[in-house]
Amino acid sequence: MRRPGGGCSQPAANDALPLTPELPGLIPQAFVQDLLARTDIVEVIGSRLELKRAGREFKALSPFTNEKSPSFYVSPAKQFFHCFSSGKSGNAIGFLMEYDRLTFVEAVEELAGRLGLDVPREGGKFERLVLDGPLDALAAAQRFFSDQLRKHQPAIDYLKRRGVSGATAKAFGIGYAPDAWDALTRFFDDPAHALEAGLLRRNEQRNSIYDVFRHRIMFPIRDARGRVIAFGGRTLGNDPAKYLNSPETPLFHKGRNLYGLFEARQRRSGPGGPVSAGALQHLLVVEGYMDVVMLAQHGIPEAVATLGTATTRDHLNLLFKATDRVVFCFDGDRAGRAAAWRALEQALPEVDERRQCLFMFLPQGQDPDSLVQEIRAEAFTQRIAQAQNLSVFLLGELGAQVELGTLEGRARLAGLARPHLARMRDSPLRSLLLAELERLTRLRREELLEGSSAPPGPAAPPATAARAPLDAGQVRAIKRALQLLLERPAMALNLPGIELLAQARMPGMGILVEAIEFFAEHPEAHGGQLHEHWRDTPKAAALERLGPLEPLLDEAAIEREFADTMSRLVRKALHQRTEWLQGEAQIRELSAAELAEWQAIRQQLSGRPLV
Repeated sequence: MRRPGGGCSQPAANDALPLTPELPGLIPQAFVQDLLARTDIVEVIGSRLELKRAGREFKALSPFTNEKSPSFYVSPAKQFFHCFSSGKSGNAIGFLMEYDRLTFVEAVEELAGRLGLDVPREGGKFERLVLDGPLDALAAAQRFFSDQLRKHQPAIDYLKRRGVSGATAKAFGIGYAPDAWDALTRFFDDPAHALEAGLLRRNEQRNSIYDVFRHRIMFPIRDARGRVIAFGGRTLGNDPAKYLNSPETPLFHKGRNLYGLFEARQRRSGPGGPVSAGALQHLLVVEGYMDVVMLAQHGIPEAVATLGTATTRDHLNLLFKATDRVVFCFDGDRAGRAAAWRALEQALPEVDERRQCLFMFLPQGQDPDSLVQEIRAEAFTQRIAQAQNLSVFLLGELGAQVELGTLEGRARLAGLARPHLARMRDSPLRSLLLAELERLTRLRREELLEGSSAPPGPAAPPATAARAPLDAGQVRAIKRALQLLLERPAMALNLPGIELLAQARMPGMGILVEAIEFFAEHPEAHGGQLHEHWRDTPKAAALERLGPLEPLLDEAAIEREFADTMSRLVRKALHQRTEWLQGEAQIRELSAAELAEWQAIRQQLSGRPLV
């Protein structure tokens, strides 16, 4: 068999590059829509939850909250789920992302696998990386380093001194990079993909290629699917860089990847697949490769490590896809508390009553690796359970900077807290923090928030923008029409008055018109496909808020109510149009066509009620 650089077949675990923010459009939208058209959301969810028929829909206990009465509904017609207790809604892809904690690409691949389909890739600077690409070079390098470890006794002795067992080294794929400039270089017949993967470097002056990692214990860094995307290396010599990571590549970004996350998530899976979405009760964020390895060896496999960088929002997104409870573990010295504070600042916009961040500080001179070997797993686990809540850490750090016994100290605390409160989303946690600050500072909530930015939320429209007056009846009618349309998308065909509605000044009308146009253009589509078409937009969020229809409505009743609702909306749009024409007539002479239109509308509206 030829080596990877010369055209060997690629391992199954490294068969394609996942979708990343740098590679938009790799999965064609047409494929995603076709996939949703072939997928039955009831089958997908029914394989994970116990569904019971409830009229046209199915219901179940929410998988996202602890409840005794079912509030989770699945609509076969809309191909949509809605969970009233947690507020989560979406199509089959969205359910897998929430319940199985998959990325978008992983959810698409899961659905495609159920149907026996391959997921195509297209577009982007880097098209699908297949045989002999950078992923292949990384997989081959991992095998090379593992083989070198078995041949290099000093490296084995080092791991033994650190307490790493052979089984643990094998589980994490730990290896050794030889003390040579070209050991890995000579392994590849063609170095192109290894260069692209950051394993080798080119010396332009000498026109030569050399190994990035030399005389180091090698820790493979895997993505969420278990594929090697980079390495971390711990020197066994006198190199001033004690630890060295792969350079950033299209596959690897330090601020977007975590060491050990793939291994930690494996505990959620058994022979029958994922155990449950909540099986990974928490993740422990530490700072070093050896911390992760030794915690896992001592029966604490939920540890992950940042890669020589501070915690980022991308790290938190990864963490919260895997669990709702994140525990940060830092040294108890000044540097450790500073790192914890940076993590807290990144976490503030992400936490709420469901997402929890805690902070655990170690005794002076200890790290997780040394401490777990000294006190063993049970005592270490007890320390995790005693970690500080984010609110306790936040208020404690701010309170340490002031004298609460003085007026000036309480005022100072309010000033210090304001920017942090402004970064938090509106949630019960933020409200409770405000209540505690009211108690500590003896200020009213309005005074605490005075001068602070509004919490993250939808941007307010410019003050100068022309806005239609809010009419509750119009809003209800538009929402109801959209709700009915999602049940019977075919009703979008041949609807009169759509151009008039598109010009109407009614809040929410734009969403309804776009939905009608989507279903008119795609008459076989369902609500789940419309949601996918609008993914990550306010319009998708609007669909999620609609909820299911009443179970007693049959198809004929749905069609009658939709026709009546649309007729009332058209009549309201006609009234707006005639009011506009009347206003224009007071400042200018209307054209013959406008006069004829005004007369026709007045005749059409004669004696008709409004919304």
